[in-house]
Amino acid sequence: MRTRKGAARTKAKRRLFKRAKGNTGGRSHLIRTVKETLIRSGAYSFRDRKVRSRDFRRLWITRINAACRAHDLRYSQFINGLNKAEIELDRKSLSEMAIHDPAAFEAVVDLAKAALAA
Repeated sequence: MRTRKGAARTKAKRRLFKRAKGNTGGRSHLIRTVKETLIRSGAYSFRDRKVRSRDFRRLWITRINAACRAHDLRYSQFINGLNKAEIELDRKSLSEMAIHDPAAFEAVVDLAKAALAA
């Protein structure tokens, strides 16, 4: 008697269907369509992890720019001033500072302005 894949195939299919749960129609019921969907969804998730990073950076820059303009300074001038003052704060922490600790952010802006003037 020859061996057949029976149980192993069922287990492999179950694994795929479990990953495809929540998709519409054949995308969660037909094995070939499920495989195609999972490949594509994996590609999208890889791509969009990178896109999410870019989107957050854009958000932080927008927030920093708005806070800087309240202190009569453009974003590009502010970053240039930070570089000249040798202050190494990332955009995420600057953004959080601008929102939650305006006094500290104002101090950093003053340091950047002083470095620009010098």
